[in-house]
Amino acid sequence: MAHDIVEKLKREIERFSDDASFEEIGIVTEVGDGIAKCSGLSGALAQEYLYIETGKDNIPALAFNLEESSIGLIILGDGYKVKVGDRVKKSGQVLSIPVSEELLGRVIDPLGNPLDGKGAPFENLKSAKQMTIEKLAPSVIDRESVSAPLHTGTKAIDAMIPIGRGQRELIIGDRQTGKTALALDSILNQKNESGQKVYCIYVAIGQKNSKIAKILKNLEEMGAMSYTIIVSAPASAPASMQYLAPFAGAAIGEYFMESGHDALVIYDDLSKHADAYRQLSLLLRRPPGREAYPGDIFYLHSRLLERAAKLSSKLGGGSLTALPIIETKLGDVAAYIPTNVISITDGQIYLESNLFYQGIRPAVNVGLSVSRVGSAAQTKAMKKVASRLRLELAQFRELRAFIQFASDLDENTKKQISRGELLTEILKQQNGAPIPFELQVAILYTAIFSHLDGIPPANISKFENEFVEYLGRMHETDVLEPIRISRDLNEKTEIALENAISRFKLNFK
Repeated sequence: MAHDIVEKLKREIERFSDDASFEEIGIVTEVGDGIAKCSGLSGALAQEYLYIETGKDNIPALAFNLEESSIGLIILGDGYKVKVGDRVKKSGQVLSIPVSEELLGRVIDPLGNPLDGKGAPFENLKSAKQMTIEKLAPSVIDRESVSAPLHTGTKAIDAMIPIGRGQRELIIGDRQTGKTALALDSILNQKNESGQKVYCIYVAIGQKNSKIAKILKNLEEMGAMSYTIIVSAPASAPASMQYLAPFAGAAIGEYFMESGHDALVIYDDLSKHADAYRQLSLLLRRPPGREAYPGDIFYLHSRLLERAAKLSSKLGGGSLTALPIIETKLGDVAAYIPTNVISITDGQIYLESNLFYQGIRPAVNVGLSVSRVGSAAQTKAMKKVASRLRLELAQFRELRAFIQFASDLDENTKKQISRGELLTEILKQQNGAPIPFELQVAILYTAIFSHLDGIPPANISKFENEFVEYLGRMHETDVLEPIRISRDLNEKTEIALENAISRFKLNFK
């Protein structure tokens, strides 16, 4: 018996191998309000994914501040479980999110976890590509100039402030002026677009859960969730998740862009994103600057928005279009965060409260709104009908102050004022009803080439609705289809459109 035990011990000793290895361990020295500090881990990378061991659980964290003697961490899980003395381990990887086309139709958090109660987004996680949340923007060599239009379905924007695929166009205005509605119409309109599909990512930062649920329901009812992903970091989420949300949205958009597709990402809104970043920075004792924002607040948004691009044909020709939203206070576009983002983007769509309350919706201020890509991102058909529109509206704005003295004005001025009111009326549009590009061309054609002169402004909406229905019923093949396919308004199509307008006006009451 004793002999057997001795032999067994000998065999165990022979098989024993001592594989000595070193592991770098950090210790939590401070914790609270969703952040922590740890000593050690001198080899940690910026934006590295770390684990805090708290008993049975591993709480994820992000290396945010790399200091001489400590690391500032953003806790990405349940911060209440973390306590001083817990061990921190490195993963050796920077923070990333799994992405594939299986995410379409889903609502996720910035780490890729499902929020819609439909279970795991991926049948097999290996089928997903890990996209780093922080990434360098494509270089100048990797880009092409923006030339293809991204139609939003909103007449005022597609005609006068055109957005191209790969552009960054800011939507700015006070609260409750229709900023989110404008962005959502852009998503809904992609269903009407012929040609290459545009995948959409809606990033909700600091929004109410009820608002996000309403948006989800709206997109589902309109059939838009089949090509849309919602990244949600609501007001109830920690500041760390609100900070990561737009970067996660950009990473998802880059997956489609690098696959040769076109993608549209909406950041709603970057004002709340800046507030979340300020909160984290102040908690980690970064030096505050203007309005207590840290000194790199400009870099925060510039490195995010520069990731929007039109890739060269060598890299697949995909594009990522960004529509950031900024909320102003009392129309102050000269505030710190608005001016920062205006200087980064390729133009802005300014929504004005006064116009909104006057019933001009979308409440786009055409004078302050601009697209720096301009007509380079417009089709020939839209250029033909929209070239005179901005000029005539600008003249009308100058004369608007004289409307109350209309009886004392000369005939030419009265005519200009009347025409300006008519054009303002034709640009009005309901939320959630984007208009396909070919119908926009036909509608604007009637206004620009004086076919609406003599119709009272109160009847313009009725005229438009009935005219759209008439074109769809009677002139799909000879007017709408040629414009949709050729993207041009050639002589033959223009004659057919003129005849259609004449016939319709004879029966319009």
